[in-house]
Amino acid sequence: MDPTFNGRSRQTVPARQIVVASASRPQGANQSPPPAGRGPGGGSSNTPLGTLGFPRAKDENSRLPPAILILGPTASGKTDLALKLAERFPVDIISVDSAQVFRDMDIGTAKPDATTLARFPHRLIDLITPEERYSAARFRDDALCEMTAIAASGRVPLLVGGTMLYFKALREGLANLPPADAPLRAEIDAAAATHGWPALHAELARLDPVTAARLQPTDAQRIQRALEIVRLSGKPLDVLFAAQSAAHLPYRVLALALVPQDRAILHQRIAARFAEMLAAGLVEEVESLRRKYRLDAGTPSMRCVGYRQVWEMLEGRLPRSELPDRGVFATRQFAKRQLTWLRSMPGIEPFDPLESESSGRALKRVEEFIRASAS
Repeated sequence: MDPTFNGRSRQTVPARQIVVASASRPQGANQSPPPAGRGPGGGSSNTPLGTLGFPRAKDENSRLPPAILILGPTASGKTDLALKLAERFPVDIISVDSAQVFRDMDIGTAKPDATTLARFPHRLIDLITPEERYSAARFRDDALCEMTAIAASGRVPLLVGGTMLYFKALREGLANLPPADAPLRAEIDAAAATHGWPALHAELARLDPVTAARLQPTDAQRIQRALEIVRLSGKPLDVLFAAQSAAHLPYRVLALALVPQDRAILHQRIAARFAEMLAAGLVEEVESLRRKYRLDAGTPSMRCVGYRQVWEMLEGRLPRSELPDRGVFATRQFAKRQLTWLRSMPGIEPFDPLESESSGRALKRVEEFIRASAS
């Protein structure tokens, strides 16, 4: 995908434009929010924060507009918290989910239903077809554009999701990596078909041991990209990342992480959610995707957790009776990787979503943050 900015300008919006109230909701998932200063019915309930007499922050960051991040593993309750915030505060939701960018992939990605999207529009979902690719670089550009538009309207960007690489790219920028090379990728795929991905993982371990140690021997997509980069650049990923210049994110950020402390309960949630997906028609959804689009097991959309296991079942490589357990196991592994990412990310305020008072404490923290942004 083209990582350029597509000519859309980025601008820093003064924090004093932020307004607070129960936000009126736009009609339709892709429409812009209503003008700042108008509450439900066109009233004037959205009072500018700067007129409420709250203390004004004095540091340099106080001149930046606020943005809120909600991060967490799958099934931790991110969407529920985001909707509670959207009911109470002048926020607009931006999805940070590498699977929800695909159109027609609704059940297995746990997209909000049409009723929810009509009331609480989510930006950066349904962007591309399942045949296409979406990158962290493109996400950063798209997210910054949406954040600029939201802040310019006097509202607060609320970024919600579990794709930790996207959050990292947004906050820290990206290394200057070589673009995709189709012939080299085909060569790597051919080698994998002959020798298997564990053999390619072993090659990566020789060329870039740091990256290889982070990847599973069967993680085809990431092994392919890592080998592509080291072959094209002659340098391992950690060297390229170390050389990158820190990218400034022109926002004052509050990052809340939902980190369940009781893993057994999280695993129960994961199992229940995957069972609900199967009951809602996940298998039929994948069958429909196979008929509508030109896909294969290596297409990024079909490597998403849940979709990969259903694809294997439809191809006859997985007995249908084993699908629930395989899907749950893959999702649990995915959640484990998400939690590993979270532990390495700085500036995160953790909340245990399994605690009874967690939601209330998160709401209070967001209220304090938004009010402190008035200046």
